[in-house]
Amino acid sequence: MNFLNTEENNKNLRKPFFVISFTVVVASLSAFFISSTNDLESDLGYFDSFRQNYKIFALNIPQQMEFATEPVPISRFDVKESFDQELLVNTYWQSNTLLNIKRANRWFPIIEPILAKNNVPDDFKYLALIESGFKNVVSPAGAAGYWQFLKTSAKEYGLEVNDEIDERYHVEKATEAACKYLTDAKQRLGSWTLAAAAYNAGVAGVKRQMVRQNSSSYYDLLLNDETARYVFRILAAKEILSNPTKYGFQFRKTDLYKDIETYEITVDTTIADLAAFAHNNNINYKLLKIFNPWLRDSSLPNKSRKTYTIKLPKEPFSGFSTYSQGSLPTDSI
Repeated sequence: MNFLNTEENNKNLRKPFFVISFTVVVASLSAFFISSTNDLESDLGYFDSFRQNYKIFALNIPQQMEFATEPVPISRFDVKESFDQELLVNTYWQSNTLLNIKRANRWFPIIEPILAKNNVPDDFKYLALIESGFKNVVSPAGAAGYWQFLKTSAKEYGLEVNDEIDERYHVEKATEAACKYLTDAKQRLGSWTLAAAAYNAGVAGVKRQMVRQNSSSYYDLLLNDETARYVFRILAAKEILSNPTKYGFQFRKTDLYKDIETYEITVDTTIADLAAFAHNNNINYKLLKIFNPWLRDSSLPNKSRKTYTIKLPKEPFSGFSTYSQGSLPTDSI
């Protein structure tokens, strides 16, 4: 018997089996993927897949909370549910909250020492955050800047507001003014929590409801929807920014917006052309306005010879040219 030939024959006999088996497996897998794809085309298959892969979790509510050292009665169902609403909204509005975390890294170190100097609790930095998201926005009512001052309140608390200069956009000065407002509100209303509510509804508005409802606690008052949510929005911001990973926010230190070092120039005369002033100081008009948003026009009239402090970045900005690469248009638009 020729063993060699027999073994060769056996190999030849096995080949079709393996080929057939492999073909069957591939065909089965193909059928599986095709059927899976087809299943997703049906409502039942799609929603089965959705339920299996997409998860939204209810959040654990802290058992103890405080605002500005004042206890929050979180065990009460109405307080707990109001806080739960704001915690859910801010946790699952991920893009907005992550931007707030990034911006807070730049602005909290500027705001915190001003609050401390004025004996205003540190928790009020979250009030500025929920008011503006650290953007120079203007509300429908005309409130402006990080602290969202109305013109009348801004002037009352020492800020200059006119067509050329608006110190509501000056972070340090606006924070000082906010400290004065909050300190006054606390003295008149009796608590920091009520002072926070008054930042939204006004001292007179909160006081009127306290008298009407015979209550001295924010958590006992029936208020309009915006003011009723206001302190809970602050509390939700405080909770998430104090414990970001607990609520699913992952980031590296390099992802956070850093403070940009500046130096200051004092001026006590008119600057007729702020664009020329910027170029003379090796930056452009855009950067001048980014660092000094309180400059509201293209010039700085100063007939009274008041002293102003203008911030300029210490380091030159890479990839930026002070002057236009092309020629400037000469005709009027």
